[in-house]
Amino acid sequence: MSSDTSATSASTSASAVNAATVTSKTAPDQDFYNWSTFFSVLAGTASEQAAEAYFTKRDDIHEAADCKRCEDQKSWLLKYSPIVRFMRQNINKLGQDINEDNIFCRRCTTKQSGGFDPEYGILICANQLRNRGHMEDTLAHEMVHAWDFLRFKYRDPHDLRHAACTEIRASTLSGECRFGREFFTRGQRSITQQLQECVRRRATLSVQQRPSCKDQAHAAQVVNEVWESCFNDTRPFDEIYR
Repeated sequence: MSSDTSATSASTSASAVNAATVTSKTAPDQDFYNWSTFFSVLAGTASEQAAEAYFTKRDDIHEAADCKRCEDQKSWLLKYSPIVRFMRQNINKLGQDINEDNIFCRRCTTKQSGGFDPEYGILICANQLRNRGHMEDTLAHEMVHAWDFLRFKYRDPHDLRHAACTEIRASTLSGECRFGREFFTRGQRSITQQLQECVRRRATLSVQQRPSCKDQAHAAQVVNEVWESCFNDTRPFDEIYR
């Protein structure tokens, strides 16, 4: 259910979505947001605390602009993105709609890029987006979760097999694991089985965040248990779109 990992699923609770959003209440310290700090973060020499403080201040400064950009991109994608338009049409066939009123652009305090809640809709983490292509992947990912929730009636947030299945499908069908995204953006240089490795990695990370999951080994085990049926299930597409 986003880093760009979208660690979310159709059973994400409203409280989890709300916890991911914050409103800046204090003016940022512009002196902290400087080139020296930027390059220490970029070079990996900054401490974890310093890096976290830097990115918090950066988000303070750019929150309004980030959300405005996200809102503009949301409108564009709903009108012109083939995958977003296709998923919206298929969600409509199941009796619901994903539109500008239930896609929310917010600043997030977590590393996720988006989330889905069946009661509220889709959360897009405006401060985690690199560009419109990243937002398109994120929105498509969450729309697969929405379709799965409506089509397969996922209701139990503790059912890790359902969580693993929808995460596998979302990472496979959204395009976020296509070769170019993995190679150029995430530095994953594997040539063979690249798609499968990406989907397994991202699904395992997402399942691992579930309260009922014990640890990474438990998450990997559950992903393996449902892998064949869920990876090969491309509905509502005829095949993997991209």
